[in-house]
Amino acid sequence: MLGDVLLIAEKHQKAGEGIIEEILKVRKPKMMVAISGESGSGKSELAHVIAKGLRKHGIMAKPLHIDNYYRIHPLERTEWRKTNGIQQVVGPGEYDWATITRNIREFKDGALSTGPCVDLVTEQIDQLTTDYAGIDMLIIDGLYAIKVPDVDLRVFIELTYHETKKAQVVRGKEPQNEYRMQVLEKEHQEVQLLKPTADLFIGMNYELRKA
Repeated sequence: MLGDVLLIAEKHQKAGEGIIEEILKVRKPKMMVAISGESGSGKSELAHVIAKGLRKHGIMAKPLHIDNYYRIHPLERTEWRKTNGIQQVVGPGEYDWATITRNIREFKDGALSTGPCVDLVTEQIDQLTTDYAGIDMLIIDGLYAIKVPDVDLRVFIELTYHETKKAQVVRGKEPQNEYRMQVLEKEHQEVQLLKPTADLFIGMNYELRKA
């Protein structure tokens, strides 16, 4: 997302190094790594650290933030959720899976690809064009990233929105009000359903462990 604030700390660096070690053990052409976790848990920071760290090993990895792929425009999403019911609509079904699938296919084919990129300042949806010809790996991060089909390594961050309130406020993506708390609770329920599918876990203190 354009205008996103990354709060990279030592814990992200350490966890990222551990994940890179696991990636190198199972490295394959056009590999995909996915990172899921709740709002403010450090998904984007971890994706950045991993992608940057892989360059030292001659691997060109690109983060793909699939929280850019919501079907409903950011300026319309709050009203849409309230009208249709937070409990009914908040979850993986909010993603534009058709576009996600197309962009991943373009990555696999080493083709030119255009996908959405949310500008957090204007809340507009820009279109970002990427040439995947020179990209070896995708680091996919987002609430429901590990639901992406054919991912080779799935990472799950166990921090919940209760532990990440400070990060959410600092990053200032959305105001903390009753509506937002209801959304975070529903996202919590949906994200936790993905936990059994993970290969690697990042614990409450950002320690790394295998499933």
